[in-house]
Amino acid sequence: MSTLAWITIAGVTMALLALSGSITLVLPERIFNRVVLPLVALAAGSLLGGALFNMLPHSIDELGNTLPVYVWFAAGLLTFLVLEQYLHWHHCHRPVGAHRPVGYLILVADGLHNLIGGLAIGAAFVTDIRLGIITWLIAAAHEVPQELGDFGILIHSGWSRARALAFNLVSAATILLGALAAYALSGQFNSAVLLPFAAGNFVYIALADLVPELTTTPAAHEKTIHTLGVAAGLLLLFGVALVT
Repeated sequence: MSTLAWITIAGVTMALLALSGSITLVLPERIFNRVVLPLVALAAGSLLGGALFNMLPHSIDELGNTLPVYVWFAAGLLTFLVLEQYLHWHHCHRPVGAHRPVGYLILVADGLHNLIGGLAIGAAFVTDIRLGIITWLIAAAHEVPQELGDFGILIHSGWSRARALAFNLVSAATILLGALAAYALSGQFNSAVLLPFAAGNFVYIALADLVPELTTTPAAHEKTIHTLGVAAGLLLLFGVALVT
C-alpha cells in the first residue's frame, strides 16, 4: 500500500478506538454507576502520566530544556482555566455548582491530544512504514484506557451514554486530521510546539477538575479504590514511556 493509504487506515482505526467506551453500554445501570468514579480516577492518572512521562519529555527532546517549553506548558494551564471560567459564565442561568464544564474541557483536550497524536503517527509513517506501525501500537496502548476514562468523566458530568459516545468519536476523529496534515506538511511543520501546551491542558483537568471529585467520597474503601485508579493510570503511562 502507499504511505497515504497506511496513514489513512491508521487514522481511521485509531479514531474508532473511541468506541471502546461502548463496552460500558452493556453494563447494568447499578454496576455502571459504581465504576464511573474509578474510571474518572483512571483518567486522572492517565492524564497526569501522559503529560509528565510522555508529552513533556518528548517536548524537551524536540525543543530542548528551554524556557519556551515551560511557557507553553503554563499557557496550556491558563488557557483551560480561562476556558472553564467561560463555560461557567456561558451557562450563567444555572448555579456554578449545577453543571460540570469539565465534560467539554476533556473533549477539547482529547481532541488536541488526538490531533498531536495523529501528527506523530503520520510523521512516523512518512519516515518509515514499520516505524509508523510501531508508533500506532504504542498510541493504541494508552488510547483504550484513556477513552474509557473520558467516557466515565462525561457520564459523571451529566451526559447521556449515547451523547458521550458520539462526542467522544467526534473528538477522536481529529487524529485522522492530524495524520493527514502530517503527510501534507511533512518536513515543513514541527508539531512538537503543541506538546507542552497540551500537557498543561491535561494537568489542569486532572488536578483542578478530576482529583477534587475523588476526594469528596466519605467511605475509606472508595478512597482507596480511587487512589489505586489514579496510580494505575500513572503506572500505565509510565510503562508506555519506557517503551517509547
